[in-house]
Amino acid sequence: MFELYFPILLLLGLAVVLALALMLLSRYLGPHRPNKPKLMPYESGMDPYGQAKDRYSVSFFLVAVEFIVFDLEVVFIYPWAVTYRDLGPESFWSMMVFITILLLGLIYTLKKGTLDWDSKPQTASAAQK
Repeated sequence: MFELYFPILLLLGLAVVLALALMLLSRYLGPHRPNKPKLMPYESGMDPYGQAKDRYSVSFFLVAVEFIVFDLEVVFIYPWAVTYRDLGPESFWSMMVFITILLLGLIYTLKKGTLDWDSKPQTASAAQK
């Protein structure tokens, strides 16, 4: 039984050893010149502004949910399209219901303005002022 998993374990071990070796080589052979902007919380050197406890805009989370929903859509539609001829007409109508539900969700989020990047998103702290 172990002999079936040996190539996978060997490849995993080789990947870990190679990753560690490359990280150590870059650490010891590469330039290391820390300075004040590089050691700041943001590598770009910009001073952080605002409080860390400020909330994100709800539209940020809605866009993330849209991405997940439409990523999952591909996961369901691609195998369905490959086996469409074998499944029959009832699979077509069930997929149309699925796509309609996703389309209604997209219309809802478009009406909420989640994809409107022209307007500045309003955070909870800005709404209280």
